[in-house]
Amino acid sequence: MTAPLTEPADAPSERQGLEEFLDYYRHVMRRKVSGLDSTALSHTIASSTLTLGGIIKHLSLVEESWFSEDILGQELGEPWADVDWKADPEWEFRTAIDDSPDYLLDLYDRACTRSREILAGIDDLDVLVARETASGHRFNVRWVLIHMIEEYARHAGHADLIREDIDGVTGD
Repeated sequence: MTAPLTEPADAPSERQGLEEFLDYYRHVMRRKVSGLDSTALSHTIASSTLTLGGIIKHLSLVEESWFSEDILGQELGEPWADVDWKADPEWEFRTAIDDSPDYLLDLYDRACTRSREILAGIDDLDVLVARETASGHRFNVRWVLIHMIEEYARHAGHADLIREDIDGVTGD
């Protein structure tokens, strides 16, 4: 059984609010896949190829990419390091069907834990990330947190629809 959601504080500081909303959505996504088997994690609806397993694997990549790769300037580790992203830009979505629920959830949990550790070591949200964009710009950590909340909110909506189609489960 997944623990109940903890709502973000009503009157947080900026940082507290950003961190709590990001963690809230991380928890929502974890709940959306709780108790599902490989078949359910590979379920699609309508004309979409999007799956819950693919979303979880994608969010694992997003966590690793923004926090380890962009903020710290480190190279991506496995399973991402050897992927030819230009040839297969949807690799994480496509390959999740071959992964076990335990593997996907471990990958996701480790990525979220690592991101929290990296963020805990940053005192100032105005700090610029290490990696530049293709146009030579660098985001600050605040922007990354806002972007991560947006990314999670978008995929939580997708997950709502897919999970409801699987077994009728709705809500956070």
